[in-house]
Amino acid sequence: VQLVESGGGLVQAGGSLRLSCAASGSIGTIDVMAWFRQAPGKQRDLVAQIGSNGRPNYANSVKGRFAISRDNAKNTVYLQMNSLKPEDTAVYYCNANIWATGGGWRDYWGQGTQVTVSS
Repeated sequence: VQLVESGGGLVQAGGSLRLSCAASGSIGTIDVMAWFRQAPGKQRDLVAQIGSNGRPNYANSVKGRFAISRDNAKNTVYLQMNSLKPEDTAVYYCNANIWATGGGWRDYWGQGTQVTVSS
C-alpha cells in the first residue's frame, strides 16, 4: 500500500492551496484518513482527520480555514487550505488507517509535501 501526496507549493499569506493524497495497492478497507504537519524543529501535529462516515475533526489552529474531505471511490483524501498564514508553513503528511488484503490493519504515511506561506 502506498500514499502519494500532491498539491503543495509556495503561496502568499491569505492565499489557498489544495492537497491531495491517493492510496493505492492491496487495499481492503480504509478507516480514518488524516493530515499531519511538521514545521522545522517541531513535532508532527494533527491538522485534520475524517472518518469513513465522512465526519471531520480539526485542530483549533485551522478551524474555519481548512476543510478535509474524501472520495472513497478513489481512495483519496483532500485538504482545502484557505486564508493561509505564515505559521501554516510546514511539511504536510497524509496518514491513513488501512486494512491491506493479507496484511491486517496498520497506519500508512505519505512522503510529505512542502507548503510554504510567505508574508
